[in-house]
This record gives sequence, C-alpha cells and structure tokens, in this order.
Amino acid sequence: MQDKLVTIFGGGGFVGRYVVQALLRDGARVRVAERDPRHAWFLKPLGGLGQTQFVAADVTLPDTVRRAVQGADAVINMVGVLAGDFERLHVGGARNVAEAAAAAGATSLVHMSAIGADPDAPSGYGSSKGRGEAAVRAAFPGAAIIRPSIVFGREDQFINRFAGMVARLPVVPVLRAPVKFQPVFAADVGDAMAAATDPRFAGQTFELGGSDVMSMGEIVRWIARTIGRDPSIVELPDAAGALLARLPLAPITTDQWLMLQRDTVVAPGAAGLAALGVEATPLQSVAPEWLVRFRRTGRFGRRAATLAA
Repeated sequence: MQDKLVTIFGGGGFVGRYVVQALLRDGARVRVAERDPRHAWFLKPLGGLGQTQFVAADVTLPDTVRRAVQGADAVINMVGVLAGDFERLHVGGARNVAEAAAAAGATSLVHMSAIGADPDAPSGYGSSKGRGEAAVRAAFPGAAIIRPSIVFGREDQFINRFAGMVARLPVVPVLRAPVKFQPVFAADVGDAMAAATDPRFAGQTFELGGSDVMSMGEIVRWIARTIGRDPSIVELPDAAGALLARLPLAPITTDQWLMLQRDTVVAPGAAGLAALGVEATPLQSVAPEWLVRFRRTGRFGRRAATLAA
C-alpha cells in the first residue's frame, strides 16, 4: 500500500477515523473527503508530511465526488446515517461514489454497508443499504462490500449511550432485550476496510462481527457491572416498545424499532474479519478503559475494585 492514494468519503466520522489511521499506518496517502473538511482536520497529526489531504465533497453532488476521486488508486465510502434521507445518501450517494471511482480508473472500491442490508428489509435503513449495495455493484462490479454489526469504540453512540443511562438512572428500560448483536471494535473495522482495498478482494462481501454474540439485555447488564452500578433493569414488552417508538421526541425512531426486530450477527459461513487478516478484539478487553469515566469515582474506583478482587 506504500504511496497508494486512497480517497475516503466520511473519513472524519466515528469509524472513518479508524480507517484513516489504518491506511496511514500502512503507508498510503489519504485524501479525506468531507462536506466540511474542517471537521476532519484533527486527523492531520496522524500522518507524515504531505501524507494526508483534505477535500470538500458531498456524495449527493456528483461534481464534487468526481473531483475528490481524481487520481485515486482506491476509493472508500463510509457515508451513512441512522436517521434521515436514506435514499439520498445510501443509494444515490453510494451510486455517485461508485460511478466516479469507475470513471477515474480506481483499481478498488470499498463500500461500507451493514449486516441486514436487504432491499426487502422492513426498515428504511436496511432496505436502503441493500439498494445501495446493488447500485454500487452495478457501477463498479469489483467493489468490496463491508457489512459490520454494531460497532463499538471510544467515540461510539451505542455502548456509551447505555453507559450514560446506567450511570444516571435508577431504572433503565431495555427495548428488545432478546435481540442479538455481535459487537465489533472500531479499530478492527478500520483495519478490515484498509485491507479490503487490496484488489484481490474485488467483488467480495464481508460481514464483520466481534468475538462474542450478546443480546441487548446482556450488553446493558455487562455495562452496569463494568462501571460498578446496580440500577433496576426493566425489559420492556414489545407492545410498549412499538408504542414508544411512535411518540414525539422518543429516544428511538420507528425505523430503528424495525431494525431491532432482527438479530445483527454474522451469517453462518460468511467471510469476516479473519478473511481480511484481522483478529477480533473482545468488547471486554478494551471498553473498560474508556467506560471508567462512568464510574462514581472514575479511575480511582476501578483501581480500588481491582485491588479488592
């Protein structure tokens, strides 16, 4: 990968920053494409002199996408949303990136999708991700598709969100407690996305999951034990969850509720992290390092608990 130029759309996002780090570590030159490049300037110190470039681009505006991929050897699309205009970003935006990458003569394209992507999925998120994959493959048949489960990391809005609830609430309601996830570490996803730019992975689909399959209820209880809290954890019945999702200002949208009706785990026999040369990092081995801030006495409380054990 030495000196290869890689354009990455969404490189300043939660997972994108880990992809950028992996690319820089491997010696690639990285062009970070963002609607406002200033939001990604924190990546500057990670690379050597001239190794990182920044360009203004919006995946919904084809002209800006074409400029961003000009001269790139590989292109990575990380752009996605959990709420909003799915069609415009997941389908139209993905198509724009794939068409521009093909026209620019890029040797590889890596597209970030999600486990459960299916044009017939009940949720707008899942169905748009499925149509986005089809649009990418139509424009760039050799694209590598990456489908992760729930991604966790220091900056995530999943583990940290529940940790915040557990830390401040005496009673923590849990929606769809039995639904299963296979949480995957953001740095592992970053390494996998970088590895997938190798043309030998052209046309393949990878499902990325961590070393453990956990239900929603198990995740919340693990978080509580890890940060030394003991709230009452109430598993809400589905009828209550469906009603809650329809209320104004609810913590979950109706579409997200539909997403929770299916397990988000790697399909049997699917190629995953190992096929890309990445070893899965267990949630339990890294998350306590940053979850410590949710303990009542921070790091001191964690140290005391360790000594007592």
